[in-house]
Amino acid sequence: MAEKAGVSTPEELLAIAVRIAREAAGTARRMRAEAITDVQTKSTDTDVVTAADKAVERQVVEALRRERPGDGVLGEEYGDSTAATGGVRWILDPIDGTVNYLYGLPQYAVSLAAEVDGTVVAGVVRNAATGDEWTATLGGGAWHGDRRLGGSARTTLDQSLVATGFGYDPARRAHQGAVLAGLITRVRDIRRFGAASLDLCMAAEGSVDAYFEKGLNAWDHAAGGLVATEAGLVVSGLDGHPAGKDMLVAAPPAIFPALHDALVELDAAGGP
Repeated sequence: MAEKAGVSTPEELLAIAVRIAREAAGTARRMRAEAITDVQTKSTDTDVVTAADKAVERQVVEALRRERPGDGVLGEEYGDSTAATGGVRWILDPIDGTVNYLYGLPQYAVSLAAEVDGTVVAGVVRNAATGDEWTATLGGGAWHGDRRLGGSARTTLDQSLVATGFGYDPARRAHQGAVLAGLITRVRDIRRFGAASLDLCMAAEGSVDAYFEKGLNAWDHAAGGLVATEAGLVVSGLDGHPAGKDMLVAAPPAIFPALHDALVELDAAGGP
């Protein structure tokens, strides 16, 4: 039976998100396997990704509308339907890491978050390739399966493994490359995995020490950002701005100031 729409507890919203994200991840994984075994049905490799993105988003939106017809949805492929005042808006990235998906690299995820009055209160990121799942609720902590997350214990930037990502526009890539060239001598090393939601979850569990990226949309970081925040990381933009398109930095409190100041010095939020 469909659940009556309206604001529920973060835990109730998370339960819905997890169930729907698991089903969507299964669709993404299955569609990729079918495309590989029957490539004659697709005109290009890119069509495989585009079709899967749209199919997974459509599946999630339809599932949400059945359960909570009064809620809004912000999705990467189909845009924004605004929730009624005081309602819930779901923020969805159907396949985060589409280039990885195209190449068969096991770093692509379904990311689904629930936002109430502008605040994300529940989120799930599920790696569709591996089945790994990260969840969080506002005030309820962050989890990888049944393991509670607490971020990295690293305390100095020069010993930190830092993840990042790049945009697709050549001019933006050039600026981001220059920032990286200035930062790489100040950290232990850099990693680029290609899926922002998973990068945030890896920072939350300490698989990398910190993460930053320019150009992220809400669907890229809504769920993963909550996971990182609830793991105790500082998730913010630069110079007091909130995390968003100009910049998102996620790092433990001990590392954040040094990383923040280095990124300001390198004009990481600037450029195209």
